[in-house]
Order: sequence, then C-alpha cells, then structure tokens
Amino acid sequence: MAPRANWKGFLRLSLVTCPVALYPATSESEKVSFNQLNRKTGHRIKYAKVDADTGEEVDNEDIVKGYKVDTDTFIEVTKEELENVALESTRTIEIDEFVDRSEIDPRYLIRPYYLRPDGKVGHDAFAVIRETIREMNKVAIGRVVLTNREHIIALEPLDKGLMGTLLRYPYEVRAADEYFDDIQDVKVTKDMLDLAKHIVNQKAGHFEPDKFEDQYETALIDLINQKRAGKPITAKARPRGENVVDLMDALRKSIGGGTAAATEAPKKSAKKARKAAAGQKEMLMPIPGKKPVKEAAKKPAAKPQRKSA
Repeated sequence: MAPRANWKGFLRLSLVTCPVALYPATSESEKVSFNQLNRKTGHRIKYAKVDADTGEEVDNEDIVKGYKVDTDTFIEVTKEELENVALESTRTIEIDEFVDRSEIDPRYLIRPYYLRPDGKVGHDAFAVIRETIREMNKVAIGRVVLTNREHIIALEPLDKGLMGTLLRYPYEVRAADEYFDDIQDVKVTKDMLDLAKHIVNQKAGHFEPDKFEDQYETALIDLINQKRAGKPITAKARPRGENVVDLMDALRKSIGGGTAAATEAPKKSAKKARKAAAGQKEMLMPIPGKKPVKEAAKKPAAKPQRKSA
C-alpha cells in the first residue's frame, strides 16, 4: 500500500497546469525504536501537557501557539489566524526559474519527495513539464507549503515522475568561516599526495547503496535477540585510536596492507552484505518472560522485509 500523500495541489509552468501529489521519498519507520518504561513496573511512560505554573493538565482545544517576546511575555496566535496567512503556494507549486544542478550548494538540501500526477487527468501536462526539464538538463525551482510553512523545492526528472528536494533558506545555513578560520595552513608535499592518491585508487569503487550496512541497527537487533533468548550480555571492547607520529610512515603502511585487502574485498563484502541482510531483516519471535515481552507477543515482532529504493 502506497503511503499517504503529504501534499496535493497543482504543478504550474506558466500556463501549463496539472494536479499532482507529493509523497515522502524516504522512511525511518523500519529502524529499531524504543519506548520509555517505568523500571519498577514495566509500564510505558505517558506524557501529559500541563500548565507550567499551575501544574494542571491542559486539554488540546485549550492549547494555542505563542511567540515568545521576552521571559514572561507571549503573543498568542490562533490556528485561524495562521490559516489566514494565505500563500498561493499552499495549493500550487509555481515553477519560478530553472538552474543548473551543479549550482545548488549541498548545504541547502533538506530531504527528497516524489511528485506524480494526482488522478487520471493531467498526465499529458505532467509529461510535458517533466520532459522539458529533462531535455534542458536543468532543475526547476518552485515553492510549496508543507506543515504551514513555505519551502523552496527543487524539481528534477526521476524515471516517469519528478523528485522534489526541499531546500533551506539562506538564513538557515551557517557561514563556514567561523569553523574553518582556525585551521592551519599546511603545505602538503607531492610525495604525501602521491601516496594518498594511491590509497584512493586502491579503494576506488562505485556508489552502490545496496552494499551499505547499518552496523548500529544490526547491533541493536542482535542485542534484542540475545535478551529475548535470555543470553548474557557482554560488553565488547571498543577500538582504540592511535596517534599518528609520522604521517609519511602511516601512508606507506596503509599502502602496504592495501593490496591484499583490495584482493579479498569483493568476497568479504559479499559475505558481509548477505550477513547484514539477514541480521537487519529478521528478529527472533518473542519468548515467555516479563510483562514487556508478553505485550510484544500480541503483535508480530519479526522485522519487516526492507525494500531497496
């Protein structure tokens, strides 16, 4: 079942308009998540919205938004007042301009969405807009309102649809100067560069996301499976970093061990990928035990099969 659209409206390029729907292109739902429990009873923790001064619980209908002016002064803003801040982009993604993909600073990228025609009408207009962007090898820049805020969105062709990436505003991006000014100017010798380039060439590959392994997720699932099975949990030794005394010597040693590693890499990575897939897709079924485990038994506990993008 396809996820619910985050937004529905119209995509417009000058006088060409079509109804579209916007869907999240990524998901965090398959990651291991935890609830907070009372250690003494095993019950889940419940959070209540209370008045900071009186300590009394407040009903949702009595809660309004407030802009903080100073320590004890707030300007109340109602839901109706926010809805009255009408923006054309609330219902329409208006394409304002076209830019080269290389001109978009990666720091401005937030998250991706899928954009497709909404319903049976408008496919022709959608295709015209999509193929124009593809043929011109450009990225379309427009505006869209999500969660009551207007965002800049960059649109580019992806298969039969469009991928829209939300962009940050300039005031959201910090200047790099204050972080990089104190970095020392170091003269890197040709020998150092040659050695480092050799290491890069040994490790050169292709971007293949299917090879990625979320090692922390695998470790979490392993921990949960061990606890369900009643096995003892032992702390693993943490790797210790070593201080680099001689940079040239470290580079040479890296190259020395690189050839053998490069030869064995394909076999090892394939085995690791298979192991990761099994470890990250499955969790043991619950076993009888304490109350939290019994509650988990009411619902299927197996890790759902992950789908590659």
